[in-house]
Amino acid sequence: MNETPIGLKWRAGFWYVTFVVWLGISVDILVYSIIVPVIPFRLEKLGYDNVSSRAGWLLFSYSVGLVLATIPTAMISERYNARQRPLVFGILLLIVAIIMLMEAPVYWLMVIARFLQGLASTLVWVPGLALLCDTVTENVVGRQMGITLSGISFGFLLGPPVGGALYDRFGFRGTCLFGVIAAFVDLIFRLIVIERKDALKWDFDPQIGAVNTTRPGDNASASAEQKNADGVVANVSQTNENENADTPPSEPNSEGTSKVHLSLAAVVLFLLKEPRAWTSILCILISGIIATLLEAPLPVHMNRVWNFDSQKVGLVFIASVVPSFVSTLLAGYFSDKFGAAPVMSIGLVLAIPFWISITYDILALFIVSFAVELFFISGAFAPLNAELAHVSRATEGIGYAHVSGAFNIAYGVGSAVGPIIGGQVFDHVKNGWPVLCYIAIGLVAATATLVFFGLGDESLFSKTRRFLDRRKSSDLPSSGST
Repeated sequence: MNETPIGLKWRAGFWYVTFVVWLGISVDILVYSIIVPVIPFRLEKLGYDNVSSRAGWLLFSYSVGLVLATIPTAMISERYNARQRPLVFGILLLIVAIIMLMEAPVYWLMVIARFLQGLASTLVWVPGLALLCDTVTENVVGRQMGITLSGISFGFLLGPPVGGALYDRFGFRGTCLFGVIAAFVDLIFRLIVIERKDALKWDFDPQIGAVNTTRPGDNASASAEQKNADGVVANVSQTNENENADTPPSEPNSEGTSKVHLSLAAVVLFLLKEPRAWTSILCILISGIIATLLEAPLPVHMNRVWNFDSQKVGLVFIASVVPSFVSTLLAGYFSDKFGAAPVMSIGLVLAIPFWISITYDILALFIVSFAVELFFISGAFAPLNAELAHVSRATEGIGYAHVSGAFNIAYGVGSAVGPIIGGQVFDHVKNGWPVLCYIAIGLVAATATLVFFGLGDESLFSKTRRFLDRRKSSDLPSSGST
């Protein structure tokens, strides 16, 4: 029998798992965004023109890698219930991709490096978010998702300003080496984490923080029973339970039950048929377009209008991203209390005026509006992953890696389309910057419509109609008596 691992309770605990996934997302976004303000200047130094369009294609190659790796990663992670190994392999691949990008002397090699970076990113998001959902309980999944997704804001907070400052001081290599160092730190924490399925071998369940070998929520009298996938209950003696405390059951998932493994076609068919699932996925796709639409043009726009260099562009990112760090935490908390749809609707509607404001070439107005717009947009899209987690919990055979994979594909497709639209419109359309902002406004309005009619167990439209019907019926007697 293996001895209990040192630090089992905190290494498998949901707060440490939350931190590991948060750190992984933070480092992934940091490495992704650290070159955003410097890529146009790097391409110019290498002798290329149309740098906004070329930067957009670099972002596109990243998203292609993200999408192509998602389906096999999700299916393998769920089929073999593997979380930690893909996470470790992903960070090693990320380090290789950064070094390749750092040394690339030509554009096509930079494209390949960003493609590999997209592959590595998949191995953070899919098994990472699945690991988190495995570990936390349903009543706090929104809060913990909000915490982990704040890593997006944290990565964007550090990446562009650090990238700009390092580029001015040490050049492109200095920018990339910072990403390599951050990735090595991330690797250490990933190696330490213990998955819930492994913690159960030593009778520790991180969902309740105590010795437990049964499903969370089962009563004490059912603690010696194990339920298989067909609903047949097999009694397990307390003696055998004690004797086998250090060894896992033969085929169970992390909750002690046999898992149903669905084919790729069955998973896709279910997600397309379930309104709550496909609405969430479509909203995620649009969020990917919105999030990346301005990434390639933004440094060039600020350079043309205010003559900003890479360092000043990075400072603007600091001012704008800090509020979004807070909004994702608040959105996760309030979505647990009130549901995702109300939180998203409020954030989306309130973001629209500030998209209009950033079309004006007034620096103070631009910075403030950009920050407030990101605050509302980041908060609006934060609850979507928790929505997919609820779908997974309610459906046998649909695992957390499946829905995390769906999230990744949808966001990957959106983030592949966004930079291409942004770069092409900005370079080839007159008044490209305001045109892009109004495109974003249309996408925000479309998302708000989807949320109102299709998100949640019961949509806001259905709730509103039911409320109005009750109001109408309650007014009838009083009107009839007068």
